[in-house]
Amino acid sequence: MPRKSRLSVALLSLATAVPPHILVQEEAKAIARALFGGRTRLFDQMEPVFDNAGIARRHIVKPTDWYHGDHGWKARNQVYLEAAETLYVDAAQKALDRAGIAAADVDCLVTVSTTGIATPSLEARVAGRIGFRDDAERVPLFGLGCAGGVSGLATAARLAATGQGRIVLFVALELCSTSIRLDKLSKANIVATALFGDGAAAAVLRSGGGGLATIEGGGEILWPDTLGIMGWDVEDPGLGVIFDRAIPPFVEENMAMAVERILDRLGLDREEIDRFTCHPGGAKVIAALETSLALPEGTLDHERAVLRDFGNMSAPTVLFVLERLLEAGMSERTLLLALGPGFTVAGLSLVRP
Repeated sequence: MPRKSRLSVALLSLATAVPPHILVQEEAKAIARALFGGRTRLFDQMEPVFDNAGIARRHIVKPTDWYHGDHGWKARNQVYLEAAETLYVDAAQKALDRAGIAAADVDCLVTVSTTGIATPSLEARVAGRIGFRDDAERVPLFGLGCAGGVSGLATAARLAATGQGRIVLFVALELCSTSIRLDKLSKANIVATALFGDGAAAAVLRSGGGGLATIEGGGEILWPDTLGIMGWDVEDPGLGVIFDRAIPPFVEENMAMAVERILDRLGLDREEIDRFTCHPGGAKVIAALETSLALPEGTLDHERAVLRDFGNMSAPTVLFVLERLLEAGMSERTLLLALGPGFTVAGLSLVRP
């Protein structure tokens, strides 16, 4: 893999947002048991997933009664659009305010979301409400799944680096609960019901160093013949989750070598990374990351805390972890990591200014 020159892009601000409705894990388990109906044998086998997920609560876009209903594609996507616009504005405005940047000063808008269809895309739908310029470049990214928080932020950084003083607003937003399927009993659907929540994160970037951290660049590794590990099936009445139980052992076996390749592309050695900051896909995935990266058990403490408090929100989740790391005091250099459909890993290096 050829090495490339490192970027110098400032992360000026980072903000997160969640919808108002809170679902505690015991309630989620009870709802799932009730709504999967009389098909209890498989649910009985899979019920420990709720207890062992490392999740105490999650935020969801609708009251729990909504999930008892029979919703088709149109109804699900309408909920997605309405809630996504609200969350986008919330996260984006917080990030802009923290950076001291006016919406009219943003040159480029990068948006990651894979849990609904928005055409026109989300940043276009809220442009008038927030006050974006009519000539701001728009870059909506779809299909990245859980890796989108890292790969999308890397894309935003590369776009910021194309001009002196260029400002980019990055938003990662996923409403996983709108795709929870209780009409079809499967292991993947039970796991999804136990894990997924909703949330958004936003960051303001500007070419040059400084800010909360300086983004140096990143890379991605796509493993061949792994399309069936993670993703969506397009079905009626909604998206059907693809979730292979082999994810934790796959991570344990392959992550270390993938990280070495990403670091080599950046011209960095493993010893130069002071902390790995990872997408917490689930309790077993976190443990597999620690094993593969030869980290002492419990090292990924912020990851476990975010998983406990918010569940797996897909793309924005790793940015919730980064937010906690920044609040606690970021070490000299951290490597953001997230796994997603493909099957792929995305990495991004940040250094303390």
